[in-house]
Amino acid sequence: MAALDLFGRRWSLRILWELRADPLGFRPLQKRCDDMSSSVMRQRLTELLDAQVIHQLPDSRYELTPLGREACHALNPLAHWAERWAATIDPQGADHTDDRSAGRIPPPDTAGDGTPGRGSAD
Repeated sequence: MAALDLFGRRWSLRILWELRADPLGFRPLQKRCDDMSSSVMRQRLTELLDAQVIHQLPDSRYELTPLGREACHALNPLAHWAERWAATIDPQGADHTDDRSAGRIPPPDTAGDGTPGRGSAD
């Protein structure tokens, strides 16, 4: 249940989600996370670093580790559900998602829905 504790903390999942495409430095990541406070950002980054789901590059940017990428792929079904839910409660606002937030990054060894694909070792 340690993962639920970690990912249940405010901003943890958002940080992972924002790092899913590219490494980001502290300030750009903070901006993408609705300008969360610096102290909370530092605390969440430290927790995610300790959990080995992100790591810091030599240029100080943060990026997902393979475990972090797996976590993001596991979130894809939830993201799909959230899009359907948003369309249900606000049918006219459902198409306002930008490409970056709607993008999925299917891993090379899965079918895109988090299940192992053909030839996968899983």
